[in-house]
Amino acid sequence: MKVFQQITDYIRDVYRTPEGFIPLHAPVFKGNEKQYLEQCIDSNFVSSVGAFVDLFEVKMAEYTGAKKAVACVNGTNALHLALLLSGVEAESEVLTQALTFIATANAISYCGAHPVFLDVDMDTLSLSPVSIRKWLANNAVFEKGSNKPVNKNTGRIISACVPMHTFGHPAKIDEIVAVCNEYNIPVVEDAAESLGSFYKDKHTGTYGEIGILSFNGNKVITTGGGGMMLFNDEQLAEKAKHLTTQAKVPHEWEFIHDMTGYNYRMPNINAALGLAQLEQLPAILESKRMIAEKYRNFFNTLGVEFVIEPVNAKSNYWLNCILLKNKNERDAFLNFTNEQEVMTRPVWRLMNELDMFKRCETDNLQNAGYIAERLVNLPSSVIV
Repeated sequence: MKVFQQITDYIRDVYRTPEGFIPLHAPVFKGNEKQYLEQCIDSNFVSSVGAFVDLFEVKMAEYTGAKKAVACVNGTNALHLALLLSGVEAESEVLTQALTFIATANAISYCGAHPVFLDVDMDTLSLSPVSIRKWLANNAVFEKGSNKPVNKNTGRIISACVPMHTFGHPAKIDEIVAVCNEYNIPVVEDAAESLGSFYKDKHTGTYGEIGILSFNGNKVITTGGGGMMLFNDEQLAEKAKHLTTQAKVPHEWEFIHDMTGYNYRMPNINAALGLAQLEQLPAILESKRMIAEKYRNFFNTLGVEFVIEPVNAKSNYWLNCILLKNKNERDAFLNFTNEQEVMTRPVWRLMNELDMFKRCETDNLQNAGYIAERLVNLPSSVIV
């Protein structure tokens, strides 16, 4: 308990909050948010059409290096549509990681597809290219006349792979894409947590066929709710934008829809908030790296493992993490800190342990299981 108190006291010192509640990750509005929101309201364009949503897409594509960006209502919608655009169909299978937020697995389920949960790397906390290669070598076959791999155990087509950049730490995404290319499996990057994270000087979400971002209230920047699809294929991006607007064909007055579309377009008022937040992103990332460095130095003195950015990566340090000795110590720490009004959280329960995914295929999940029993997220809000 003495060490727990030391950690709690240090967190309070970092956030200059000697008493009262310290959240896990609170949004900060110190820029042009109110000004842009007022402009949006004055324009009367507060829904899915307006200048702010168009400009937000342009600026996000510029920042990430994607050719095109398409805004959505939230990150889960963005991932759902990205999977459909990548060819994921009902009764196919999608490779992903067991250590992830529920939205990753849910989006696969929305397509009527089945997740296959594979292990993560210890240094990235994200989907392991070694695990993918090993599982495909043991389970994937190409049937005569088909260029799509099939799971020999289930007979289902393996239609996509979804790595998630956990807590903003980039996966070994170039290796993942290389393995999947060998098997003709499209990669959809769940970069929901990794805006501002780069792997080998390239932004996360731009390695795969499509990448997605989230702007939920607890993310690095927020639009309240919101998401974004990132594309290297401009034609595919145009199709995505069409689908997010109920697949409505432009016409002066007639209602014409040429395919099944979705009401997934981000409202202009959310984009106004996001644009103001994006302007502050460099300062936000600088603050987050400063906080991470403080934590790293502190936990080194205690002999507690602090999760750092992987080799070849520059992380946004969205949520800072430590690994404790075992599940009992983790739970004791969580109880202590939360009773002290310092918000800490465990990593998500592994997806294959949830009732709706218990029958899904997995590998041994050795690293994921180890991490799930020990990892704790620490308060990581920006300091202004």
